[in-house]
Amino acid sequence: MTPLYTIGYEGCEAAAVIAELQRAGVERVLDVRAVPLSRKKGFSKNQLARALGEAGIVYEGLTGLGTPKAGRDANRSGDLETFERIFERHMTTDAAQRDLARAIALSEEAVCCLLCYEADPMRCHRTIVARLMRERSGQQVIHLRAEAAG
Repeated sequence: MTPLYTIGYEGCEAAAVIAELQRAGVERVLDVRAVPLSRKKGFSKNQLARALGEAGIVYEGLTGLGTPKAGRDANRSGDLETFERIFERHMTTDAAQRDLARAIALSEEAVCCLLCYEADPMRCHRTIVARLMRERSGQQVIHLRAEAAG
């Protein structure tokens, strides 16, 4: 069984994230941002998908696994308890369950990595998504870190 990877791009350049994905043997990136746009160059959906494709990595957007705005706001303010409660509730929605099932199916076909913004996986909902996937698939979860810029 292949492992399931996660990565956050906070503080990193796109090239460093892609290099880390390649080093780990990732074949497909599962973008779990609710809003796959970024002020950080190279991380908006279309730019990222193009760069990943050039590196031989498939991009898959799963917005149903993204954190609702209220959860993102709680996370930004440091209220992790509220953030986790909001996200756990969100994961009971049809959209989240549909994209969770898709993520599990994709991770059974190829080496996948969940991608979001936060560098620290313990401050990011991707850790919750990875745990839910592991509970259903039995995959080992490995958190990757790309080299920070500057």
